[in-house]
Amino acid sequence: ACAFAGLWNCVTINPLNIAAGVWMMLNAFVLFLCEAPFCCQFIEFANAVSAKADKLRPWQKAAFYCGMAVFPVVLSLTLTTLFGNAIAFATGVLYGLSALGKKGDAISYARIHQQQKQMDEEKLTGTLEGQ
Repeated sequence: ACAFAGLWNCVTINPLNIAAGVWMMLNAFVLFLCEAPFCCQFIEFANAVSAKADKLRPWQKAAFYCGMAVFPVVLSLTLTTLFGNAIAFATGVLYGLSALGKKGDAISYARIHQQQKQMDEEKLTGTLEGQ
C-alpha cells in the first residue's frame, strides 16, 4: 500500500508530493527488507538487513517505523500520504505495544491488590494503636 500510494503521489508537478512519494516507496522497500526478506531474496544484502532488524528491540523498531511513516505526511499532508503510511505506522504501533509486554492475569492483580490493602490496613491500625 505504501509503495502504490507513493507511486501515485509521484504523478504530480508539486515537488513536495514527489519527495513524499519517493520517501514512501523507500519506506515500502525498507519494510520489505526488514519484515519480509523472502520477498527480496535476489538482493544480496537483504538477509543481512533482516538479521540486523531482528536484533533491534521492539521499542526501537516502533520508533523507527513510526518515524519513517510520519515523515512523508509532514512533507505533504494529503489523503494519499495518510492512507499510504497508515500500515507502516500501524506496524510501528504494534511493535510499541509489544514493547509494553504481556497483560497480566486478573488473579495475580487481585492478589497484589489484596496484599496492598492488607498492608494499608496494618499501617492504619498501627498508627491508631500508637496514639
